[in-house]
Amino acid sequence: MAQGKKLVIVESPTKMRSIQGYLGDGYEVLSSVGHIRDLADKKDIPAADKQAYGKYSIDVDNDFDPYYVVSDRKTKTVAELKRALKTADELLLATDEDREGEAIAWHLLETLKPKVPVKRMVFHEITKDAIQAAVGNTRELDTDLVDAQETRRILDRLYGWDVSPVLWYKVKTGLSAGRVQSAATRMIVERERERMAFVSADYWDVEALASSTSGFRVRLVRVDGGQLARGTDFDDAGKLKKAVVVLDEKKAAALALAVDAAGVGTVSKVEAKPGTRSPYAPFTTSTMQQEAGRKLSMSAKQAMSVAQRLYEKGYITYMRTDSTALSTQAVQAARSQAVALYGDSAVPLKPRVYKSKSKNAQEAHEAIRPSGETFRTPSSVSSELDREEFRLYDLIWKRTVASQMADAKYETTTVTIVVDTSASGVDAQSIEFTASGTVYTFKGFLEAYEEGRDEKRNSQDTSDEQSLPVVAVGDELRMSDAEAKGHRTTPKPRYTEASLVKALEEHGIGRPSTFASIIGTVIDRGYATKRGQALVPTWLAFSVVRLLEEHFADLIDYDFTAALEDDLDAIARGEQKRVEWLRSFYYGSDQQVGLRQVVDNLGEIDARALNSTRITDTATLRFGKYGPYLEVVDPAAPDEKPRIVNVPEDLAPDELTAEKAQELIDAPVAGDRVLGVNPENGKVIVVKDGRFGPYVQENDPVSDDADVDESTGEVVEKPKPKRGAKKDAAPKPRTGSLFRSMSVDTIDLDTALQLLSLPRVVGTDPESGDEITAQNGRYGPYLKKGTDSRSLESESQIFDVTLEQALEIYKQPKYGAGARRASSALAEFEADPVSGKPIRIRDGRFGAYVTDGETNVTIPRGQKPEDITFEIAVQMLADKRAKGPAPKRGARGAAAKKAPAAKKAPAKKPAAKKPAAKKPQTDAEKAAARSAAAKKAAATRAANAAKKRSE
Repeated sequence: MAQGKKLVIVESPTKMRSIQGYLGDGYEVLSSVGHIRDLADKKDIPAADKQAYGKYSIDVDNDFDPYYVVSDRKTKTVAELKRALKTADELLLATDEDREGEAIAWHLLETLKPKVPVKRMVFHEITKDAIQAAVGNTRELDTDLVDAQETRRILDRLYGWDVSPVLWYKVKTGLSAGRVQSAATRMIVERERERMAFVSADYWDVEALASSTSGFRVRLVRVDGGQLARGTDFDDAGKLKKAVVVLDEKKAAALALAVDAAGVGTVSKVEAKPGTRSPYAPFTTSTMQQEAGRKLSMSAKQAMSVAQRLYEKGYITYMRTDSTALSTQAVQAARSQAVALYGDSAVPLKPRVYKSKSKNAQEAHEAIRPSGETFRTPSSVSSELDREEFRLYDLIWKRTVASQMADAKYETTTVTIVVDTSASGVDAQSIEFTASGTVYTFKGFLEAYEEGRDEKRNSQDTSDEQSLPVVAVGDELRMSDAEAKGHRTTPKPRYTEASLVKALEEHGIGRPSTFASIIGTVIDRGYATKRGQALVPTWLAFSVVRLLEEHFADLIDYDFTAALEDDLDAIARGEQKRVEWLRSFYYGSDQQVGLRQVVDNLGEIDARALNSTRITDTATLRFGKYGPYLEVVDPAAPDEKPRIVNVPEDLAPDELTAEKAQELIDAPVAGDRVLGVNPENGKVIVVKDGRFGPYVQENDPVSDDADVDESTGEVVEKPKPKRGAKKDAAPKPRTGSLFRSMSVDTIDLDTALQLLSLPRVVGTDPESGDEITAQNGRYGPYLKKGTDSRSLESESQIFDVTLEQALEIYKQPKYGAGARRASSALAEFEADPVSGKPIRIRDGRFGAYVTDGETNVTIPRGQKPEDITFEIAVQMLADKRAKGPAPKRGARGAAAKKAPAAKKAPAKKPAAKKPAAKKPQTDAEKAAARSAAAKKAAATRAANAAKKRSE
């Protein structure tokens, strides 16, 4: 870099390219690709510091001092930044202007230790004017924002690392607890509990067709002056909340016949009420996620990913914001565009001003809007954006323009019709119907945008909007087509991602910018699954929430969690001190019990009770190592071992009613159904429905005195003899798992014999002499030749693939360019800025993943390969590098290899001569033994290779 250039550091490669074009040759713009350092892993802490920092990578006794390290994957990035800094005469830190961006800037400052002037450059949109203005209007680093981010990071580490191990020991290994994650999980579980406790109530009404010049539908509302019951009149226990008329099917049908018999009704009342609707505020992060979920069916994570791309490409303003404010230029741009598209009457006389309603709103940024002083219309940018980017930009553009438009004006007319049923022989003398219709006299902002809606309870009571003819009081209308209609009250709908985001924000829990990752974690941890748009909690989530409620009640309390956010905001404003606050949270104070005290005084936790939910007097839902199941006790023999009944994975908790549980208990067992006899050895082939899925098994022939159910072919086992002397273990019978496309009910003998014959020998490789087999595994069908395996595209290939086809598959490289279709690149991008190698999306045995040839990242559930762009791929790879390699089995051994003591391994060699030292005892000895074994193996391979070449 030429002398005199200014170095600008941003966190995103796309941002880097956009800004470089706006600043010109006098600047060099580089990317840190996110955070360059984080709290150290235990293995990275030197032995001298382990006592202080070893547990959390935080010295809790010394002002909660964090131990940061540069990730191994970021050393190349840091080296590149240091190289560029050597010849720069000024450093501009241009990361995002929020807590996370400020923290990235601070870590860059701490790591690079620049000797040139340093300035903080901030902007809310990536346009030429905004970037050039930001260069001329820099500021100092905001250490209060840095303190707030660091406090959050330390808080989450303390919370997660103290609470999560309790879940591992009492519920299931691999689980995690988090400050916001656990509160969100509790919300989802509580909603399901409400649905489980809900008692539905039935009620009936009557609909009919009223006609004058044209027909319209009317609904029964009163019987002899008494109001007819609606869904909102019942509580969650199915009881009435007030005195209303409840019709059953018989009475409703009789009234419908009476209406048709009367044939005429009289208009008793016509009410016309004018009204107005105001436009919605421009998008904040939260409302954008909600609307993207409702209207575009995007997950919160997907919406944020697409918005990030739009921002970095310069199409929208910064997408992490709680503010609904618009700049003066943006207001003028929106009003001008509204006038140009919809006329002068489309905007009010004065610009609209919005104030944020969020409890933790920060006004540092504008709302999310199209960038620039004039907005580009969606049609003008359609050729520059991909499908998802265009859809979200269109949504943001419409919302922004509509926010400055005039109110919509409407008139709602309600017509009441009385029908005399006294001559029909029914109990009622007079019944009343109503119908409503709304007409917009001025659409205003609705010309541009109307907000989506979440699912509502008892929506069946809401009448569809319809156009009503002009009628007057006293008019007689013809009544016909009366029909009795039954309804049932409904529980609260399950949360969707959109409604959960809304609920979290209303409670003041978490930051809108983190909602996407929080919901992603809840799903990835197995606490909830998606059924359509709804989030359905798992029984695992019930166990986790029960443990947290019983033993960490304060930590999962909504108000307490929201108060933490308020405190972090106060630290960001400089009103609270980081160390004092952390000390109070961890060790406690007069106002609260500290986390340390809670963890140290947990007492006994009954894991069995924790993972149990009573369904009936004899059936209990238990959550075990392999998932949920019913434990059924025989009332006649309560001391006998309970029967185990599998619970279908797709059965939601609120669907496991007492009736459903009994249905599962009474269902015929498909296991041990005899399929026939193996003609080769005379053994009996049976199909079973096991804990890990259905499978076939080859058993010894059934003896003559065995009992067989003639109707089902099921072998009825005789009582097992009491345990006696220990016998030699019998050889295990052959088994074969059913393919996903197979069913226990339909599998036949021929198919079962094929499954038992696996692995199938395809043939022998003529070059190596190795046998090639086809088989099914945990991650799908594959070929195996020695230690080299290759995925097959379908289960049917296991039986069909020929030797020629198998050899062709093995000719193609397992990884890299030219790999076969099942492992080939689904998409290709430019070179990764860290590794310098091209980025590809591949389809592997574990699903689609992103790779640059060095680092692999599995694409998470809920995200499709086509959603991944170059920018997202770079960030995914960067995050994976920051985490470091996944721990291998035998974590102690792996850690010992990297321990400094392992370098002294040669000093342990004399000990190997002693006969007593059969087993290395210390970590250093184990590491030395492994190192020696590895060297010996390498030498052996080299010798064998040399011998083969000489032959």
